[in-house]
Amino acid sequence: MELEKEIKQPKFRNEYHKLAVNIIYTYGWFANLQAGIFKEFNITPSQFNILRILRGQYHKPATIILLKERMLDKMSDVSRMVERLKNKGLVKRELCPDNRRQVDVIITEKGLNLLSEIDKLNEKQDAFFKNISYAEAQKLNNLLDKMRG
Repeated sequence: MELEKEIKQPKFRNEYHKLAVNIIYTYGWFANLQAGIFKEFNITPSQFNILRILRGQYHKPATIILLKERMLDKMSDVSRMVERLKNKGLVKRELCPDNRRQVDVIITEKGLNLLSEIDKLNEKQDAFFKNISYAEAQKLNNLLDKMRG
């Protein structure tokens, strides 16, 4: 549906203004769809992001700093999220043997199993984009990369 109809705003200052509003609106739309999926698994999208990063690091511990650098939402309180994931048994936190001020975070088997269950829903997540072709998705990815310079 057209942005103007969705937010009931008939005019924008220019196409750049409309683009900014459209990106923000679309982010909220997509975040709500994703949150619905992750709610089934009792995790948030940001917690999923941490688990995804840790799976990519599997067998190598990640520091809180590394997680913060790689998070999609740079404003996330990673330390608090790691603690919640630890309480759910999805990650382990240990003091780094080489640097006692550093905490190493490792995904647990339970965390890997949870991600495997979520992976089964990849087609459902891909369906969020059913209204655009694969070529359009590539083009949009290129445009967004170009926009960020």
